[in-house]
Amino acid sequence: MIKVAIAGGTGYTAGELIRILINHPQVEIAAVLSSSLAGEPVSSVHRDLIGDTSLRFVSDLKGLSGSHDIDLLFLTLGHGLSKKYLDEIGIPDSCKIIDLGNDFRLDSKYRDGEFVYGLCELSETTIKSAKYIANPGCFATSILLALIPLASSGELTDHIHIHAITGSTGAGKSLSDSTHFSYRDSNISVYKPFTHQHLGEIKKVLGNLNNNVPQINFVPMRGDFTRGIFASIYTKASGNLSVEKIVSLFNDFYKDSLFVNISNEPISLKEVVNTNKALLHIELHNGYWHITSIIDNLLKGASGQAVQNMNIMFGLNAATGLKLKGSAF
Repeated sequence: MIKVAIAGGTGYTAGELIRILINHPQVEIAAVLSSSLAGEPVSSVHRDLIGDTSLRFVSDLKGLSGSHDIDLLFLTLGHGLSKKYLDEIGIPDSCKIIDLGNDFRLDSKYRDGEFVYGLCELSETTIKSAKYIANPGCFATSILLALIPLASSGELTDHIHIHAITGSTGAGKSLSDSTHFSYRDSNISVYKPFTHQHLGEIKKVLGNLNNNVPQINFVPMRGDFTRGIFASIYTKASGNLSVEKIVSLFNDFYKDSLFVNISNEPISLKEVVNTNKALLHIELHNGYWHITSIIDNLLKGASGQAVQNMNIMFGLNAATGLKLKGSAF
């Protein structure tokens, strides 16, 4: 059994992580950490877990029986808090780490090693031997899965245009004017156009595949739904490949993937919500490749991908504990 602890245990990604792991056949959750709710049942916050777990929040790992034997620490803290937390908590050198925040996606150095960027379909070999993983961002996951086959084959040569819409859970639990029900319901809005924080990791990954990264024009949008990302991406085709050959290229690239599928038919968001799947659809229009990419932002875009990374790190089948049924209606 893999013995894990989860830091920052009250947020949406932590809740999904716990939901997956209490049903994972090879995992024992040793601790769910929250400094403000120590002693309270985990299900008092994550109400969907009532009757599923008797876990209680703890403030730290001190005094926890066998805490020195923890194999893996998941960090589900706010962005920018992971480095400080790791400096303060003091974990054994033998403990592996998966950070679901953004602290190590660009600046990967830590202690005497570095965080591997955990886009599973791109870096499985490196993940297998990694000690530290930087879990990709949700927008970055959906966008990169749509672009890396083109970048790897030298077909990504012109400006990239992206419109992508995300559910309200992507903003986390903290309330603000733009996450309030009265604002979000029956409403769509643009935020952080051309400046979104995930652009850095998208450019870094594409740059590692192809030195000449085209300009990326990314317009993120807030949706009036709770979970999921729908990314609509287009870029000028080089003229060298037909639709059939590009689709074949994508199918070949993801032939060993357990979660990425190429659909011959147009796709819609509900087909992936509550799953760790990513669906892609490719068309050619007036000399432009148009690729749609959909994921659940809390699963393939966060907690599901984190568990997929864990499975790979510990030599398990990548899909262990992740065969989740989507709702679809």
